[in-house]
Amino acid sequence: VAAQKCRKRKLNAILNLEEDVCNLQTQKESLKKEHSQCSKLINQIKQKLNNLYHDIFSRLRDDQGRPVNPCQYVIHCNSNGSVFIIPKHLAKSEQKQDNRKEQKQK
Repeated sequence: VAAQKCRKRKLNAILNLEEDVCNLQTQKESLKKEHSQCSKLINQIKQKLNNLYHDIFSRLRDDQGRPVNPCQYVIHCNSNGSVFIIPKHLAKSEQKQDNRKEQKQK
C-alpha cells in the first residue's frame, strides 16, 4: 500500500510538472510574440523620430539664413519641455555630466 501511494504521488508530481512545462511553453511563446511586437513598434518610433529630426533640420537656418548642418548640431530637449539646437561637442560633454550625476545618485 505504501509503495502504491508513493507511485501515485510520483505520478501526480510528474503530471503537475508536465502541466507546468506546458504552461511555461505557452507563456514563452506569448512573450516572444510580445517582444516581436515591441521591437517592431520601437523600430517604427525610431523611424518616425529620425524623419522628424531630418524634417526639423531641413527647416532650420542660422543667423545668415544658411541651413543648419545636422552633422554639427543636435536637438536637445530639457525636462521642462524647452528645445535647443546645440553643437554636438557640447551635447557630448553635457551627456558625460548627466551620466556622472546619475552614477552619484546610485
